[in-house]
Amino acid sequence: MSAYERKARRRVMRGTCFRRIAEVLRMEDGSRVAVRGWVYRHRDLGRKVFVVVRDSSGIIQAVFDGEAAEEARKAGIEAAVMVGGVVKSDARAPGGKELVGEWIRVVGPSHNFPISRDVSREFLLDVRHLWVRSRRMNAVMKIRHTVFGALHEYFRSRGYYEVQCPMFITAAVEGGATLFPVKYVDGSTVYLTQSSQFYLEALIYSLEKVYTVAPSFRAEKSRTRRHLTEFWHCEAEVAWATLDDIMRVEEELVWHVIQRVLEENQDELKLLGRDVERLEECKPPFYRISYDEAIDILRNKGLRIEWGEDFGADEERALVEEFDKPVFVHRYPEKAKAFYHKSDPRRPEVTLSADLLAPEGYGEIIGGGERIERLEELIEKIKRFGLRPEDYEWYLDLRRYGSVPHAGFGLGIDRTVMWIAGLDHIVDSIPFPRTVRRVYP
Repeated sequence: MSAYERKARRRVMRGTCFRRIAEVLRMEDGSRVAVRGWVYRHRDLGRKVFVVVRDSSGIIQAVFDGEAAEEARKAGIEAAVMVGGVVKSDARAPGGKELVGEWIRVVGPSHNFPISRDVSREFLLDVRHLWVRSRRMNAVMKIRHTVFGALHEYFRSRGYYEVQCPMFITAAVEGGATLFPVKYVDGSTVYLTQSSQFYLEALIYSLEKVYTVAPSFRAEKSRTRRHLTEFWHCEAEVAWATLDDIMRVEEELVWHVIQRVLEENQDELKLLGRDVERLEECKPPFYRISYDEAIDILRNKGLRIEWGEDFGADEERALVEEFDKPVFVHRYPEKAKAFYHKSDPRRPEVTLSADLLAPEGYGEIIGGGERIERLEELIEKIKRFGLRPEDYEWYLDLRRYGSVPHAGFGLGIDRTVMWIAGLDHIVDSIPFPRTVRRVYP
């Protein structure tokens, strides 16, 4: 160990008080501080060495010369370091402040960090365990943190109870073709949950208003910018609620989330290049159009679509071009929705369902509606959909014993983050994405 290294270690061992970089950027010139983090950028200009250090709160440039510069040269990209110096204003530096470096200690070396500026999306997915360190992913994860917190805040402040539901299920909620089978310990086959909806419906008979935030799994073969095989789901069910009631909850919830992100994540939105004015326009009430009206809009745009078909990404993108904030499309045809959706009594061929489509081409972020509360109607519809009532026996029990009208929805959190952050692909909205082609790392 060199004399300089011994000196730097003594400084640390004497009980140096380390400050977060965001705090240092607000300090007065002349303040003597120490920070710790990882090397974000490194420039060696001979007599001087510039090291940009990052921690979870931001980045700051430290400038070294003399003996300290020799040690700074050892700090490769992503090396873990401790740095001490004096705060100095410099308009050219990130954040307008820099450290006149007095000492630096390399805690964890890093050599030949594999991520350079010229890398593909696929490569960044291969090294996602390293790419999560990037400032871009740091910003996305902070926005994601705010979104999750805002979801809980909304529900808890309005009398909902958070509940937890099983990940192993025995029957499909959505479609059997999208189930992930798992061999259970007793040799039977169970499935990873597609949705917690059925269990939430059971819990409304005790708690009336419930929600959960949990992963869901869909074995969809879709290879689009909007699909994950494992995604985070915010779901809610409400006793005594109608379709109109639940749409009001959805728009209030989405606006609450947007407001929190606008309040807490301006720096992150700016780093990502997000047009915040587009988010500020999303104040309720959201637009509402019927499925029939949506069909007319699409046909007028030249899209060929038959009545009764569900909308895909292309149709949703074309629809939201007409609106500057989210739009509900309600009363989908029965054959376009799952069996549990209640039919409109005034028009039985359509359901009391609604999808919420985000603007700017992002499309569906929420699906929901009224559930069938009558036992006979539910059994008849299960059969009509080619399913077996005996596979849903406990779900049918909910209609045998004190059933009430009720409604609910599921919000795709990753899609919502993708839209709010203005991302191009859903894999960029989650730290470790799972898609039809990727389960590594």
